[in-house]
Amino acid sequence: MFAPDTLDQITRRFGYLEARLMEGVAPEEIAGVTRDYAELKPVVAQIDAYRRALADRAEAEAIRDDPEMRALADEELARVAEELPALEHALRLALLPKDAADARPALVELRPGTGGEEASLFAADLLRMYQKYAEGRGWQVQMISIAETEIGGLREAVMRIAGEGVFARLKFESGVHRVQRVPVTESGGRIHTSAATVAVLPEAEDVDIDIPATDIRIDTMRASGAGGQHVNTTDSAVRITHIPTGLVVTSSEKSQHQNRAIAMQVLRAKLYDMERQRALTERADARRAQVGSGDRSERIRTYNFPQGRMTDHRINLTLYKLDAVMQGDLDEVIDALIAADQAAKLAEMDS
Repeated sequence: MFAPDTLDQITRRFGYLEARLMEGVAPEEIAGVTRDYAELKPVVAQIDAYRRALADRAEAEAIRDDPEMRALADEELARVAEELPALEHALRLALLPKDAADARPALVELRPGTGGEEASLFAADLLRMYQKYAEGRGWQVQMISIAETEIGGLREAVMRIAGEGVFARLKFESGVHRVQRVPVTESGGRIHTSAATVAVLPEAEDVDIDIPATDIRIDTMRASGAGGQHVNTTDSAVRITHIPTGLVVTSSEKSQHQNRAIAMQVLRAKLYDMERQRALTERADARRAQVGSGDRSERIRTYNFPQGRMTDHRINLTLYKLDAVMQGDLDEVIDALIAADQAAKLAEMDS
């Protein structure tokens, strides 16, 4: 099932990293060594559990020829036979190639799509849904920028979410989210279909993406808002254009200095994500058939309020608990998406 040389290489590498941490690591290397050690630790735990089961089986087979020990040996062999398939599956999952961005914080960007004011209201609902999900998992949520409409809808929002495994769990949320319901702005009681787009980007570090000053154009402008005291009266809003790719990011907070920092943070994340997507495409021609394509134009989910159901179209999963989902109860669908992605990767590895 598993090449012994491969498992030996992993355990030797883990032992080497463990020894280095005990001896002391240079300050400039500590982050990388600690990260590699943490990534390998659960893999080595699965290897150890698998090898213990194989050793138990070999020991039981060795003593089975002794009539006095046969009953005990048969009992042990039955136990190992029952446990081994699950241990093999867990080890196969642990050995799957890791997405280097999985442990990173995420930038979650939400925008209304088709549907006018109702789409902006739905985008605001999605924002609250993700905020509640993050809070329920003990993650830290920082609102980077937000622009609202006069009746509480969302023109655009970007938030940073940090915590354990944030991007690994949220990365499948990218795409078009569709809603079917009677809008509050609808007087005739008719059901409308609207949409909002979600983009989940791994946070990029300065060392990931180098953006030369000659590659960007920075424009300042007057911020627009919902009206009243929230509209800026100075040219504090910032728009940054990345000339080589044509990417445009804006930030409209009150401080021009803050807006430059926010816009650069978002631009860096988008460029880093573009590089990730390019590398993923090169590694897997069949990536479109997998769950995590990350296509922002793909309709991934429908929220049907009259029927109280949510359907994820990528894995044909329907849950009749829409109220709970909108309150941030997303673990069931996210767990199913992760399982489907793992199954696709296992199938690809087997082929």
